[in-house]
Amino acid sequence: MWDHRYISRIDFRTLPILFLLMLISILVISATTGELSDVGDVVFLTPVVKSQIRWFALGWVVYLFFAGIDYRSLKKWIWVLYFLMLFMLLGLFFVPAIQNVHRWYRIPGLGFAFQPSEYAKLIVVMCLSLYLESKGRELDRAMTTFKAILIILIPFLLILRQPDLGTALVLYPIALVMFYFGGVRKKVVRAMSWMAVSGLVFISLMFLGIIDHDAFRPYATRVMKEYQYERLNPHTYHQMASQTALALGGITGSGWHKSEFTGQQWLPAAHTDSVFASFGEEFGLVGVFFLMLFFFGLLYFSFQVTAVAHDRFGRLLSAGITTYLAMHMIVNMGMMCGFLPITGVPLMLITYGGSSVLSTMTALGLLQSIYSRRFMFS
Repeated sequence: MWDHRYISRIDFRTLPILFLLMLISILVISATTGELSDVGDVVFLTPVVKSQIRWFALGWVVYLFFAGIDYRSLKKWIWVLYFLMLFMLLGLFFVPAIQNVHRWYRIPGLGFAFQPSEYAKLIVVMCLSLYLESKGRELDRAMTTFKAILIILIPFLLILRQPDLGTALVLYPIALVMFYFGGVRKKVVRAMSWMAVSGLVFISLMFLGIIDHDAFRPYATRVMKEYQYERLNPHTYHQMASQTALALGGITGSGWHKSEFTGQQWLPAAHTDSVFASFGEEFGLVGVFFLMLFFFGLLYFSFQVTAVAHDRFGRLLSAGITTYLAMHMIVNMGMMCGFLPITGVPLMLITYGGSSVLSTMTALGLLQSIYSRRFMFS
């Protein structure tokens, strides 16, 4: 199942990018969780930084494991993983809430929390890839389309109920892209595209101030609850704080460990949800440019995997994974820049958190498994 020879065939152009992203993550987390030593010097290796380094080390193990296995051998486990994922998402509602939401399982004795929804996105991609590949000429049938929608709709509703709007909405563009590559009925893809564009335009207009949030409230609360609509409020403290941090960064930034706004802990969730704003304040527009350049390079190489994939399952899987990675970058940056509501979507390999790191490294490992087997003929 695992063959070390395929490790030598992975796309080594991606490795420097991954190391640089991890370095950026450690630098930003150190700055946002900084401590002073007894002599007044800044402590670089804070407990949170040490924890993130451990997750990165474990992430590389996961990456090499999945890069070495034959991705096709996972087919027999995909439906098992899917139903296990649904069971774990349901189980969240029977354990105590953490921070007033049902998103994590606390692991006794190990001191960390496990977030099933992070892995659910990747499992849904695998499940849709297998299902769309198996249907072949039946993709034009209405029942085939309905079952494909159902595969993604069930976890979508469970994640939305936690509540975790951001993670749930990431599933939508994943489904759209995979339906397009999978050959699902054009009418369905077209309808989903119009819905996505309409929703994005509406939210953007609201966050740009063109549509008044308070004036639209009476109409919106007829179909949704007050607290749900409040998530679309562009004037929350978190929204304003993230934009303030980015603005204070200017062109070149305030410098590492020299940020005033983030350093005074005025920015909520500075090393998790708001890590992009933290980075922007310290390294400025120049730093953001290079960060986006690294992300673009990683996505470019990921899309190349889709182009060279050996089989239909590999093409669908790589397209879904690349979309999964891209949406995390787009949504997180959009949240911090004030174009989208803050919904807790992590910035890939930058945000602190074990579940995010491991799920991302698993996805990247699977991409390399597909890439390293691109010349197989059986």
